Amino acid sequence: MVQQYLDHCKKILSHDRSNFKGGSKGSGLISLFGSQNEYDLRKGFPLLTTKQMFYDGIIHELIWFMRGETNIKYLEDNKVGIWRRDAFQHNIPGMIDAGIFSKGMPKYSSDWEGALKEYGKMIKEDKDGFAEKWGNAGPIYGKQWREWEHYDKEKGEFVKIDQLKNMIEGLKKKPTGKKHLVSAWEPGDVPKMSLPPCHLLYQATSDGDGGLEIELYQRSCDEFLGVPYNIASYALLTQILAQETGLTPKTFIHTFGDAHFYTGLDKRGKWYKENFKELQDKIRETSEKEEFLEVLDWVNKNSPRDENEEQYDHVTAVLEQLSRTPKTLPQMKIANKPFEELTIKDFELIGYEHDPTIRRKMAV
Repeated sequence: MVQQYLDHCKKILSHDRSNFKGGSKGSGLISLFGSQNEYDLRKGFPLLTTKQMFYDGIIHELIWFMRGETNIKYLEDNKVGIWRRDAFQHNIPGMIDAGIFSKGMPKYSSDWEGALKEYGKMIKEDKDGFAEKWGNAGPIYGKQWREWEHYDKEKGEFVKIDQLKNMIEGLKKKPTGKKHLVSAWEPGDVPKMSLPPCHLLYQATSDGDGGLEIELYQRSCDEFLGVPYNIASYALLTQILAQETGLTPKTFIHTFGDAHFYTGLDKRGKWYKENFKELQDKIRETSEKEEFLEVLDWVNKNSPRDENEEQYDHVTAVLEQLSRTPKTLPQMKIANKPFEELTIKDFELIGYEHDPTIRRKMAV
């Protein structure tokens, strides 16, 4: 599994169809459109071993989704900050109007970073109902999975559809069916979301011999920070759905739209744009893992050095990771309980060996 992920990383950086393009979040992108990876869940839990993963955060986020929640208070209470940036950007206009934060903070500036940290603290402390008013990330995954709204013309009213429960019941009745789908892409709600859904559609079916398979379509794929989380999260979801339906977790298939690496801000991103072809050539020439460190050294010696910009450069991060050797996959045990009753204490990760953390920041 881990080597397959690393091979995909190299493919994004070196493929003939890969390109450099401007992103929507202030950073350039090295991007490849259209790929697919497949993970055999019988061989172990697909958690990345070439860097340390914050697996408690992955579990808490999935619990949050499955409960249908969209307010980040639960995550902040459990020291999971992965949705803080998007929720902050979503709510900052209103908080500025309310006088909570000042105008004129350039995104990613030290003032912006300081306000972001204070925002997380204020959500957790929740004085005067702050979290309820300013902690919602919009009608994102949890809302769509559990309370998709549909206008029933015959009834003349809106009805709510619990897609996740419908999938479970459908798998119980007809495991091999082709209609077991959950979508997070509701076009009318997309403009109201802090982040339009990246992993937007998943389909489940049984192989006919009791094995459960899930395929995910992901439109936008942050390969360094997001994709390893997505792989582990949907492997967890497959295991949970298998327990709910009396099946055995077998396969997770990951279909990619735009898979990309962020190249850093301003001068750093411009350097990658100007040197993209040379970078590709160097990566294509690598045949041994240690050679990725030579490419990394070339980037660091020749690119503009700026501490803030480099924190958003995911290319140097993945080059370091490509030099590492995957370790044996761990196992995940999950208490056999209804999915709505699961807590973090019901998950046990066994035998997780990993390389050191590689820290980078998420672009928003």
